[in-house]
Amino acid sequence: MTVYFHTLGCKVNQYETQAMRALMEAEGYATSEELFSGQPEERAAMQDIAIVINSCTVTGESDRKLRQLLRRCRREYPHAVLVLTGCMPQAFPEAAESFTEADIVLGNASRRALPRYFHDFLTRGVRIVDIAEHSRQFESLAIDDFQGRTRAFVKIEDGCNRFCSYCIIPYARGRVRSKPLDELRDELQALARKGYAEVVLVGINLTAYGQDLGLTLCDAVDAACETDGIRRVRLGSLEPDMLTPAVIERLGAQEKLCPQFHLSLQSGCAATLKRMNRHYMPDEYRAVCRVLRERFPGCALTTDVMVGFPGEDAEEFEESLAFVQEIGFARVHVFAYSPRPGTVAAKAEGQVPREEKARRSRRMIAACDRQRDMYLDTWVGKEADVLLETRTTGGKMEGYTPEYIPVLVPAPAEGPAPGETARVRITGHQDGVCEGEWA
Repeated sequence: MTVYFHTLGCKVNQYETQAMRALMEAEGYATSEELFSGQPEERAAMQDIAIVINSCTVTGESDRKLRQLLRRCRREYPHAVLVLTGCMPQAFPEAAESFTEADIVLGNASRRALPRYFHDFLTRGVRIVDIAEHSRQFESLAIDDFQGRTRAFVKIEDGCNRFCSYCIIPYARGRVRSKPLDELRDELQALARKGYAEVVLVGINLTAYGQDLGLTLCDAVDAACETDGIRRVRLGSLEPDMLTPAVIERLGAQEKLCPQFHLSLQSGCAATLKRMNRHYMPDEYRAVCRVLRERFPGCALTTDVMVGFPGEDAEEFEESLAFVQEIGFARVHVFAYSPRPGTVAAKAEGQVPREEKARRSRRMIAACDRQRDMYLDTWVGKEADVLLETRTTGGKMEGYTPEYIPVLVPAPAEGPAPGETARVRITGHQDGVCEGEWA
């Protein structure tokens, strides 16, 4: 039997899918991610397959797309065993149980039981629903491979205690739990033995790592950087208020740490941030950026910006836009606020019309694209170490610098292969991607 995995959502979900794949492979199952390949009539006739959907529930739109995906899977693979897991069933168990297309429904606390429940369903043919409460301990999952990638995500933290007014994640993920350092070291060593040169430490609230263990994020970074064979260590999304000058100074002592920091912003307007129940103000955010740039000269600062949050009027949007332009990010993910049922913000007054959110998104994206281009301009003519990842159809190789700048170089007949690092001279850029030549 072949088990197909389909992942929705964040890097943590992607890691957890890899862990579930490893669990199923250990039981002798073949696994794949090529879900919708083949002709429709071939898919309809397929026997002895299962589909595991690892869900996201960050917005109401996520739930709508999940429902569509479940129906499509059931329609196109009528003989498949269909499994639903992840954040959606955990946050909304009653709604998830009503998704009758799924034969097995598991919450985030039940992932390790997937092989057992799968066997039970094959044996008895009775629908299974298990959405248990969150554990107070970190879920003991581990990987030694990250199929299809030259860098590996490593989950070191789960849960969030912050309760932003727009966010359902504390209900889907529970409170902060952290991976013990000995388990982290073992996992990193296993990945290094498989040849992974770069690891990305990820979590639901990554900067909260260690709060439950008497540790800090710096301890996890130290463990990763001390692993023989790992040449680069990168961090996932960070909460700026937890990056104190002392933390930044300690991070700066690790030469393997990539100088790219994704600092969650959401808005550059103080009044909007307060309604969001964020835990910093623009002045504090600005100070963190200054200290990072002092300690990591030339570093790339990236972020997420939300437009159209309830109550955001034209003046607040302009304040946010001006702040984003002032900081000068290397890359920004801009998105319009989408009400998430079950959150405070979904019921708030001052909901912004869809057309206005779209207009503000266009303005913010245009400004951020200009900032990105200005940042990339500073790299033209410089050399960088590029971790090569893939060969493109246009006779190129694509890779990333430590600052997470995408670079295309001509693919040589012989020479560096995906997973290797090469010295490249940046010659130009277009649409956020740099062109380079072998240095």
